[in-house]
Amino acid sequence: MRSLAICLLLAAPLVAQPPIPRYEVKRATGRIVVDGKLDDKAWAGAPAVEFIFPWEFQTGAKQKTTAKLLWDDEYLYVGYECEDADIVALRTERDDPTYLDDAVEFFVNPKPSQTTAYFGLEMNARGVLYDYLMVDARYAFKRFNMQGVLLATFIRGTLNARGDKDEGWSLEVAIPWVNFEEFAKRPTAGTVWTANLNRWDGVEPNRRLSMWSHSGQAQPNPHAPARFGQLVFVQDAK
Repeated sequence: MRSLAICLLLAAPLVAQPPIPRYEVKRATGRIVVDGKLDDKAWAGAPAVEFIFPWEFQTGAKQKTTAKLLWDDEYLYVGYECEDADIVALRTERDDPTYLDDAVEFFVNPKPSQTTAYFGLEMNARGVLYDYLMVDARYAFKRFNMQGVLLATFIRGTLNARGDKDEGWSLEVAIPWVNFEEFAKRPTAGTVWTANLNRWDGVEPNRRLSMWSHSGQAQPNPHAPARFGQLVFVQDAK
C-alpha cells in the first residue's frame, strides 16, 4: 500500500504557479513632488498594476490597491493608491514594525542573478518607514538604513478613528540610486531588476495580504524572492 501511495503521489499533476508578471518602469517626463498624492503629470504616463488576493481563507476585507513606478536620474519612484474604509497606523518611529499597521511594501532585488539578498521597505499609512536588507528570506537587517529616502502619504479620512468610514490613502516614495550601488549600477534603458509590491490591510484578527506577484506560499507570506516580478526600465513615459 505504501508503494502504491508513493506512485500515486508521484503521478499527481503539479500545481502550476502563476506566471511571473512584468512591468515597464518608464522614465519620468517631469518633476515629481513627493507629497503622497500621485497627481504630478509624470504619473499619468505610468501604467498601474492592481494587487491580487492569493489567500481566500484570510478574513480581512478585499480592498483595492494599485501601484505605479517611474525613474529618473536621481530616484526610483513607487506610488500606491489604497482603498480603505478604516485607516489604522499606530507605529510612529523609523524601523517600528509598520507591517502590523495598514501598510504597503516594496521589495527590490537590483541583481536578479541572485535571490539570496534584497531590500525591503515597509511603509504605513502615516508615512513611517521600516527598511532593511533581507537575507535568505528570513533575516531582516533593520540596522541597515537607506539614505535620502523621500516618503509621504495622503489620507482621505481620519487616521485611527475606528467608528467612522474612511475612503483610502495614497503613498509616494522616492529611493536614491546610491542605496543600490553595492549590488548594481544605476539602471539604463533595458536593465531588468526584480521586485514585489505588497499591502497589509486591516488589524488583527481581520487582516489581509495582497500583492502584485503571487508569492506561491501556502500561508500569507510575501518573502519569496524567486517569485518577484520583473521590472524592465524603459526610456520614457510616452
